[in-house]
Amino acid sequence: MVNPLPNHAIQIRDVRHRYGDREALRGVSFDVTAGEVFALLGPNGSGKTTLFKLLSTLAPVQSGSLAFFGHDVAREPAVVRSLLGVVFQSPALDKKLRVEENLWCHGRLYGLKGSDLRQRINEGLERFGVADRRRDVVETLSGGLQRRVELAMCLMHQPRVLLLDEPSTGLDPGARADLWRALSEAREQGVTVVATTHLLEEAERADRIAILHQGQLAALDTPEALQASVGGDTITVRTTDPQQLANAITAALDVATLTLDGAVRVEANGATGPELATQLYGRFRDQIDELSIGKPTLEDVFIARTGQRFDN
Repeated sequence: MVNPLPNHAIQIRDVRHRYGDREALRGVSFDVTAGEVFALLGPNGSGKTTLFKLLSTLAPVQSGSLAFFGHDVAREPAVVRSLLGVVFQSPALDKKLRVEENLWCHGRLYGLKGSDLRQRINEGLERFGVADRRRDVVETLSGGLQRRVELAMCLMHQPRVLLLDEPSTGLDPGARADLWRALSEAREQGVTVVATTHLLEEAERADRIAILHQGQLAALDTPEALQASVGGDTITVRTTDPQQLANAITAALDVATLTLDGAVRVEANGATGPELATQLYGRFRDQIDELSIGKPTLEDVFIARTGQRFDN
């Protein structure tokens, strides 16, 4: 058993993982606080799916350590599994069974029976607003309702941590909003929620975000703190020669620039976006084809930390 840090649900230390010659995780370390909604954000190939497999005990730990409430994943996998509820990217429901039949089967796998099992089923269906669909065959439900049934099912054995892999895959915007409201409700019940996602707007709903890039931790903080770390407004300038203009802007105005996708990005540190835009247009009018001003986003954070766009 690992000595757990106070108030920490998950401790991840120097985790590395290889697939042949490819290193999917390269020394990742961070903690997840008990009772928070935590997002693992990254584009495809960032390592978040590999980390999810390690956390859910689906892949062996090759190097480093992972622990849930002090229980080491490699040495105590059975104990760790008893602490987890897991929602996979692909639905785990039997679509030919009724809603309550799925929950009954899941409960029996965890040793629930009799009145206790019936009570857990009723509580789960009520909590996630699907009690009136208990007799419906799963395949007749919408994607959003199926996700709600999965959440009810995975929380039946009262896990301390809920792991979700791309939970909103295939859901429309309304169903995504419903899903994250349900996750917030689970947190209010004392469950720590960890979800992988490649959707920037979805990650903003979390209490804290770990941004992964090429197998490494690129950033870790609250959404607000991450966006504030970028600075002020971000200005994007399109031109025929981005690198030449970027060099000229840096020399003339002493501001940080970045050339990306045929455009120059400038952070308005120490000035408002409109003020810097006026300076840019006044000095480089003949070289500017298009200029836009935006507030910092999580994509701006990703670009600032990695020098690349956030592409799924």
